[in-house]
Amino acid sequence: MSAMRNAVTVTGMVLALATLAPTGPALAFDGEPRPTVSILPQPAGVPQEPSRQEALRNWLGQSKAGDASGALTSLQYAAEKGEPGAAWKLGKMYETGDGVTEDDRMAFQYYSQVIRQHESDRLDSRAAPYVASAYVALGNFFKTGIDGVVPRNTQFAEKLFRSAAFNFGDPQAQYELGLIYQQDRRLEAVRVFNLAALKGHVAAQARLGETLFDMAQSDDRRARGLMWLTVAQWQSRGVQDDWIGALHETYFARASEDIRRQALVMAEGWMQHNRPDLSDTLTVQAAQSIPAAPAQ
Repeated sequence: MSAMRNAVTVTGMVLALATLAPTGPALAFDGEPRPTVSILPQPAGVPQEPSRQEALRNWLGQSKAGDASGALTSLQYAAEKGEPGAAWKLGKMYETGDGVTEDDRMAFQYYSQVIRQHESDRLDSRAAPYVASAYVALGNFFKTGIDGVVPRNTQFAEKLFRSAAFNFGDPQAQYELGLIYQQDRRLEAVRVFNLAALKGHVAAQARLGETLFDMAQSDDRRARGLMWLTVAQWQSRGVQDDWIGALHETYFARASEDIRRQALVMAEGWMQHNRPDLSDTLTVQAAQSIPAAPAQ
């Protein structure tokens, strides 16, 4: 079954993306001009060009050996040959400046290539995770815009996130949708945050807890929200930007002792079932943070 069943028409999306590219000579996806003549088959006796799998192996070996230039060339070659993982990796490198000069325009091109070449692949294909991630990356580019290349368009960003969230089940896309919905479509936000939270997306767990607590009409629902915030906070300890810890602290302060205790019991159960590697240590630490019951 096509990965794009019941989806926004991706071909139309790609055409829309193409109209945003700067004018000028047609570029290959390594940024070099496309050849103006056809490439003829290799004559007999001339070594054949490496396959994209061989290019990937070369990239891995060159990367380990510290040959950054050779590794980049091999990765570009694999991408030109239609390897989705190579094109996605190049998009990520240019987006983050990992081993190359940061360039959102180049990142945009490589992510677009992944979608254009593999939009119709099956959901269980090897390309599917790269396609889903490329949708998320392009959605974020449209959410913020790229000067001179991509105008800011939050509605189009939402469509891209929806394609990845519901056709591929991508948790990052579900989280991004939740952020869009959280302000004025909170029931929809709960739905998509919950989908991502159940897959272990820690930031989605935190935002799910926040939204549930804010919407709650009862202490049981507030406890459910604080439970998700606690689960997220336990898993995010030690990170540099601990916004989840700060968010948990805010809602913990708003909760009664009964809500805190109920949330702790539920959080312990969730951790024991889903993160047994962390549950024992964190349960002891959490129990020490709950105030003792008042003397009778």
